[in-house]
Amino acid sequence: MVTCRLYRSGTLAEDGFDPARVSDHLEEPDALVWLDLEDPTDEELGMIQEEFGLHPLAVEDALHRGQRPKVEVYEKYFFLVMHAVQLKAGELSDQEVHAFVGTNYLVTLRYAPAFDLKPVLRRWERQQELTKEGGGFLLYALLDEIVDGYFTVVERLEDVSEDIEEQVFSENVPADIQERIFLLKKQVIEFRRLVMPLREVLDLIQEEPRVVTSALDAYYRDVADHVIRTLDFIENVRELLATALQAHASQVGNRLNVVMKQLTSWAAIILVPTLIAGIYGMNFRHMPELNWLLGYPFALGVMAVSAGVLYTVFKRRGWL
Repeated sequence: MVTCRLYRSGTLAEDGFDPARVSDHLEEPDALVWLDLEDPTDEELGMIQEEFGLHPLAVEDALHRGQRPKVEVYEKYFFLVMHAVQLKAGELSDQEVHAFVGTNYLVTLRYAPAFDLKPVLRRWERQQELTKEGGGFLLYALLDEIVDGYFTVVERLEDVSEDIEEQVFSENVPADIQERIFLLKKQVIEFRRLVMPLREVLDLIQEEPRVVTSALDAYYRDVADHVIRTLDFIENVRELLATALQAHASQVGNRLNVVMKQLTSWAAIILVPTLIAGIYGMNFRHMPELNWLLGYPFALGVMAVSAGVLYTVFKRRGWL
């Protein structure tokens, strides 16, 4: 699916024109072109290479999926890789976006699941005075929408991690709590991997005044600040999960100690009567109280008293 828009002096002049006419508009003064390709084919990539004069290596790089956020600097344009992230049904959804940005154009390549550009288009229409700044503003609005989505993901991860923390310290700890902690930690690490390199990408972009004009510099600094804040929030979630995992391991160890104390206490209680019964069970001819009429009740009494004394001692110490 191909979408083309032409802006002149910040105002939308033409929508849905033939992509083969792009090179003609790029020569016009005050013209700004946006071209979007959803799941581009090789033919469509060949078309934008010809119309925008893109380097073959840049177009080849755009074919590769699963790249970390990065920026490649060419003589007249940038090539960027970025990731919009959503958390749906407890699973991270990665929406990879590639972009070519020059002084008077922006080319976006979206791969399934495709990132929704409607909020970005509305921002372009609302801020026409900044649309005059060229491709740098179009890119800023796209980056800002993507980064703002990170806060939603972070908030959801924080909520889930706090729920897990409460369950760890509850009386009835779920049996799968450890598995859930590891799964959430895996999601946090994956999310951080998609966000972390974007900080360096923004630093490199801001050093190019042809794209990031003086009027846009403050806006790009704001996006960079949001990325830094996102990374800080991610680290907080990681520390919270690490603490929850340590607490869970400590609780498991404590419960095991309690069980071992109980088993040891009952074993000691049973040991003394068993010892007495074992002694009197040895079939020797000459044994104390062997012919005593009260010998049997006496042995049972000693067993009961010894067991009761041990039970009382262990109970007072909290072992039972």
